[in-house]
Amino acid sequence: MAKGKQKGSRRAARRRGQVQWFVAIAVAVALAGVGLYWWWPQAWQQPGQFFPSLGNLHLATADTPHIPYNTDPPTSGPHLPYIAPWGIHTVPIPKELQVHNLEDGGVLVQYNCECPDLVAKLRPIVERYKDRVVLAPYPPMKVKIALTAWSRIDAFDAFDERRIVRFIEAYRGIDHHAR
Repeated sequence: MAKGKQKGSRRAARRRGQVQWFVAIAVAVALAGVGLYWWWPQAWQQPGQFFPSLGNLHLATADTPHIPYNTDPPTSGPHLPYIAPWGIHTVPIPKELQVHNLEDGGVLVQYNCECPDLVAKLRPIVERYKDRVVLAPYPPMKVKIALTAWSRIDAFDAFDERRIVRFIEAYRGIDHHAR
């Protein structure tokens, strides 16, 4: 009899151990699922709106006829064979020049207002990056601020440093030349 009870108690202990492992694994999977649910949108959702690439044809001059851009400011398409200097600009950059900066892995931060307070907030953000970022006015926009990268745009009216930095860090330095 003692052996039978011993066998039964071992079997019960083994079952309890198996149930405990099963519960621990189930809890770990559930917690991972909850974590993934909260993490996924921020990790995988790229900032800005995607627009299909219009290619990277070089133009002889800014006046050379070409297909219309599918965004304003542009995010891809025909462009001049040289870039605008990285950094701070006080005059608008022609669309055909902007696009080559984007192709070379640049991000443009553009504004549409006579707003020295806004420019004073944007300037230090752009200056944090040694290259591949441009700040410039862009009067034709319908919004106050637009961020552009190759095939991406984010346009809004209220200053949001976190949003701007996230966009810059997501796209700055990604080269888009045909390989």
